[in-house]
Amino acid sequence: MNLQSRVCGRLARLAICIGVVAGILTIANPAPLQAQSKSSVDPKEVQALLDKAETFLKTRQTADGSFVPRLGGPGVSALTAAGLIRNGRTADDPLVAKTLKYLESSVKDDGGIYSKGLANYTTCVAIMAFKEANMGGKYDKVLANGAKFLKSLQNAGDPKELSFGGVGYDGKGRPDLSNSHFFVEAMLAAGVSKDDPAVQRALAFISRCQNLPGEHQDQEFATKAAEDDRGGFTYNPADAKNEKSERRTAIGGLRSEGGMTYAGLKSFLYAGVGRDDPRVKGALNWIRKHYTLEENPGQKDAGLYYYYHTFAKAMDALGEDEFTDADGKKHDWRKELFEALKKRQNADGSWTNSNGAFLENTPELATAYAILALSYCKK
Repeated sequence: MNLQSRVCGRLARLAICIGVVAGILTIANPAPLQAQSKSSVDPKEVQALLDKAETFLKTRQTADGSFVPRLGGPGVSALTAAGLIRNGRTADDPLVAKTLKYLESSVKDDGGIYSKGLANYTTCVAIMAFKEANMGGKYDKVLANGAKFLKSLQNAGDPKELSFGGVGYDGKGRPDLSNSHFFVEAMLAAGVSKDDPAVQRALAFISRCQNLPGEHQDQEFATKAAEDDRGGFTYNPADAKNEKSERRTAIGGLRSEGGMTYAGLKSFLYAGVGRDDPRVKGALNWIRKHYTLEENPGQKDAGLYYYYHTFAKAMDALGEDEFTDADGKKHDWRKELFEALKKRQNADGSWTNSNGAFLENTPELATAYAILALSYCKK
């Protein structure tokens, strides 16, 4: 074989190797590059649950395309559209198209996507829906304007203030972790850089929600966290000064919660914080000790479907097919999540929570979270 033939052969083999590597990698937007999952969940079983859910949703969609607009305007509609598209429905699907049209009618001149209130929350989840539906750049302008609007709601004042970097429901009230993690996800979905000051400010606030004293957490309540709460996240760090808060412990610490801990971990991973960062390690240590799909740790059945959806996103961003808990037991988290959702689906295709603490006794909301979670059970 002459030199030219040998060189061509090597180049061909190199091209094949590159192609193989490219083929086994996937980009989970906006999560980091990660290996293709090896889900043990049968896609046909997932589809069976989704078909039942869609049958239910068709009976609950209003004439204008919305879902329970009384619960914060376009919020539930956006979650539903995002979940349906992530599960394979196109933007042209009648159920999805009608919902997107409603969401488009909710876009305001200031770039926000809201009705009468909850401007941050509804704009964030609407951005997620428009991102999933953004074929051919149809919603590029909506996404850019939405991100600009969200930045206007963030507390960007004194870095020493507890509220710095955080976002509340409307930009006026106190910030919390739920609104702030949605903020980070929406900003990245809209194409904002991970290094953007708004994203970094949000991470500063989210760090102050973690029961982990250190470089990024200077709040006294973190030093008073019980061992069982170390590394986990709490909903509102200001609760430490509220003696009536049920999240406050007897010694002035704050209880860690499952939904919030996965939300915090997801935010760090989405924004490029490394696995060797103490905040990520702390969150993973807490999760290893409290891994479950039978309840929302720290809150029992309250916010269970919200918990499933943050669990799914964080686990997907982590990029592991199996998760090892503190006892060394390996969990096929996709399979376990699927089974948890399967056994809780109602005969009419909906999901609902008997605990109405977070409005999940409204089946449209619980169902929206459930189908979003289901979308991460597949490859």
